[in-house]
Amino acid sequence: MRRRWLFADQLGPHFLDDPGQPVLLVESKAVFRRRVFHRQKAHLILSALRHRAEEGDARLVRAATYREAVTEPVTVCHPTSRAARDLVRRLPDVEMLPPRGFVTAPRDFTRWADGRDHLRMEDFYRFARQQHGVLMDGAEPCGGRWNLDADNREPPPRGATRLDVASPPEINEDEIDDGVRSELDRWQRVDGIEFAGNDGPRLFPVTRREALARLRHFVEHRLPVFGPHEDAMLAGDPWMAHSMLSPAINLGLLDPVEVISAAADAYRAGSVPLASAEGFIRQILGWRDFVWHLYWYFEPRYRSENVLGAAGRLPKWFATLDADAVEARCLSDVLAGVRDRGWVHHIPRLMVLGNYAMQRGWRPAAMADWFHRNFVDGYEWVMTANVIGMSQFADGGRMSSKPYAAGGAYLNRMSDYCGGCRYDPKVRVGDDACPYTAGYWSFLARNEPRLAGNHRMGRPLQGLRRLDDRDALVEQEHARGSRAP
Repeated sequence: MRRRWLFADQLGPHFLDDPGQPVLLVESKAVFRRRVFHRQKAHLILSALRHRAEEGDARLVRAATYREAVTEPVTVCHPTSRAARDLVRRLPDVEMLPPRGFVTAPRDFTRWADGRDHLRMEDFYRFARQQHGVLMDGAEPCGGRWNLDADNREPPPRGATRLDVASPPEINEDEIDDGVRSELDRWQRVDGIEFAGNDGPRLFPVTRREALARLRHFVEHRLPVFGPHEDAMLAGDPWMAHSMLSPAINLGLLDPVEVISAAADAYRAGSVPLASAEGFIRQILGWRDFVWHLYWYFEPRYRSENVLGAAGRLPKWFATLDADAVEARCLSDVLAGVRDRGWVHHIPRLMVLGNYAMQRGWRPAAMADWFHRNFVDGYEWVMTANVIGMSQFADGGRMSSKPYAAGGAYLNRMSDYCGGCRYDPKVRVGDDACPYTAGYWSFLARNEPRLAGNHRMGRPLQGLRRLDDRDALVEQEHARGSRAP
């Protein structure tokens, strides 16, 4: 049996043909020289590789390049980036197998997508539910509805600072983690390799055992209360009831099929409400698979899409995760979460970070790169469609029907941030004007001609035209620009 070359996001048993198959792992310092990654992301990847090297017949090669490390005939599962795929194709004696680690096969996605004017996750999700028999009662969805979003959009409980939910099992670092931390220190001190964010205790799994423990705990203790508040934010509770499994799944430590099955089985057993199970499964079977397939289905230049003409550079305070420079409480807290943990859940990503960048007109490709480098679960395939298409609406609606732009009213409803903020979400002009409220109307004013044909933007644009302080607002936000709010 040929040795199986495993990339650092292919570390689980479902990437092998046999449990005893010999494994090749490659650790390249050059990857970290080329780009400034979050320190905790670098730690997670190296720790996962080195822990995997302790299992079975595994050979870990440390080399400057992957080409130097692969010196024998190997097989490898289809990589998750175009650059890695092209590298594999150039190497001699390397057989590339179909992709693993996702649910829907590429040919089935292509069959579904070909000929459609627009690709929408909700349509794909229904197709995938039927295709794989997930949460189905015969030909109908469980409960009679495909999407239970309406049950899962509650604001945080009034007066609460944390959700009443069990904390996930803590991670216990070991000597491998100690060695990784010492080596990263040495890289910074001796080799001049730079990292973003703060170092800290490891927060996410790097072994199959740790990942399975997190999955079991989530399904038993956190999934039952996940659904209703999955879109809510609390300053004192960054985790809420989220699974925190995305880093483990994207390292390949968990098969998404087993994650989906665990949630669906819990619903069938009566221990998890349908709304929570459906909302969570939609994230895996729906969004995760959808953005993976779009990465390959869309043309390579999709990453450069910019139909709104956003050309602003990321300001230094944002690029360097300088949360202390920001007075807007929501943005400061979320940016600090990226700095200190390399992770925040999907609503802060979309409605605090992405929303602000779109309002300010920052370059979408730079935002996609920023998310890729600074999030522990971030990879090129993850962030391309998520940021270019969904977060920044830079593709003009090829995968999302409208821009995810919102003002302070949304943040006030879905979080506890506004209560302790120096800005007022109801004010759009003046010293107390919320940068999100003012930024929302400024975004509409700047892009009114480009958005005029979008039927979902008709009402917001009508509201824009009725503003009696539009000129003052636009002038104010032009003066604010990309300075830390």
